[in-house]
Amino acid sequence: MAGKWTIFTLLVGFSTLLANPVAGAVNTARIDTVRNEDVLDSGDLQIIDNFVADAVRELAKTRDFTSIARIRTVILSRNSSNKGSAQAQYAEQFSESAYKYISSGIEQAELLTPDERKAKVILNLLILIDGLEDLRLADLAIGRLKDENMAVRYWAVHSVTNPGITGQLNSTKIADLQLAHRIVEQLKVLVDSSSPEIVALIAEFTAAVLVPQGEELLLQIADMRIKRYADWTVKYELLDSAILKLLFKKISSAGLSKPLPATSRTSATVARRFGQLYSYAILRYVNGQDFLGTAEKHQLASVLVETEKSCIGKLLGKQQTTVRRAVEQDDYMGLLLEHGRLLGDETRAGKLSLKLKFDYGANTDGHKHTAPLTLPQPPEN
Repeated sequence: MAGKWTIFTLLVGFSTLLANPVAGAVNTARIDTVRNEDVLDSGDLQIIDNFVADAVRELAKTRDFTSIARIRTVILSRNSSNKGSAQAQYAEQFSESAYKYISSGIEQAELLTPDERKAKVILNLLILIDGLEDLRLADLAIGRLKDENMAVRYWAVHSVTNPGITGQLNSTKIADLQLAHRIVEQLKVLVDSSSPEIVALIAEFTAAVLVPQGEELLLQIADMRIKRYADWTVKYELLDSAILKLLFKKISSAGLSKPLPATSRTSATVARRFGQLYSYAILRYVNGQDFLGTAEKHQLASVLVETEKSCIGKLLGKQQTTVRRAVEQDDYMGLLLEHGRLLGDETRAGKLSLKLKFDYGANTDGHKHTAPLTLPQPPEN
C-alpha cells in the first residue's frame, strides 16, 4: 500500500509542475544511512524507493538549469551502496524504482502544455537515464527515439549508445545481445531523418557494439551521406571525417597500421563506401568553390586533410601529404590528380583499390568500374 501511495504522490506532484517552478531540496539523510548498511531490510528498500520518487519529482518540476543539474548529481551519486555486501540489493531496488518513477514522469509530462515545457521535462528525464547507464531503463529511451524534437531525440539516442550502455550490451548474455540488436534496428530508422549530431552518435555506436548489425548500420550511414553529397544537400561535412575513420577501422587490423586482407565481400563493400565517400568529399571541395560557404569549405578541407593523415597513409603504408599541400596551395588540379591516383579513374584502378582489392561495382556485362561515381555539378542557384 505504501508503494501505491508513493506513486500517487508522485503523480500529484507532476500535475502541479507549472505552478511550482522552483524545486525544493531533496532530503538525502535517510538514503545516506541506508547506503552504509551491510544488509538491507524491507524498510531500507522503502527508503530507497521514496528517495527516488522524491528526487525524480523534484527534477521534473524544476525549471532552473543549475538546480536541475544539482538534483541530477544528487541522484547519480546515490545510485549505489557504499557497502559491497549490500550492493546487489541496493542496485536492484534503485533500478526498479528508477524505472517506475521515470516511466511515470514521462507519462505525466505528455499531459503538460505547452509543448516546450513537455519537451524540457522529458529531456531532463532522458539526461538522467543517460547518467544512470542502466539497461533496465533502455526501453524508456527507445520509446523516445523517434521524437520530433531533435534535442529529445538526441538524448534518447545518447542514452542507448553511451559507452556505459555499450559495454553492457557487449556481454555474452543472450538478453543483452538481443537488446543490442533491437537498438540497432531502431537506430536504422532514424538515419535519414536525424540531425548530424545524432547521426554522429549512431555512427560511433556502430563501431563499439559487437553485433553484426552494427556494420550494416555504419554502411547505411555512409550510403546516406553519399546520397546527400550527390544531390548537394549534405550538411555539416565535418561529420564525414568521423565516418571515414570508422570505415577505415572496419578495413584495418583493429586500429593498427597494417590493413587486413580485403578479400572478403564484407571488406570490399566497406572499402568501396570509403572510396566513394572520400571521392565525393574531394569533388565537392573542388567543384563547389563558387557554391559553398566559407564554413563548408573549411569543414571539407579538414575532412580531406585529416582523412589523408589518419587513414590513407596507414592504408597505403606510407605517409601521404599531397592532399594537404594541394589544399594549402589552392591547387585544385593537383587535388584532382591525387584523387585519380588514390581512388581511380576510367582508365586505371587507384592505389587504394589495388591495395584493398575492391572496385566500384560492375556493368550488366560484368565490366568492373575502376572509378567512383562522378559527383554532379552543383545546382545553378
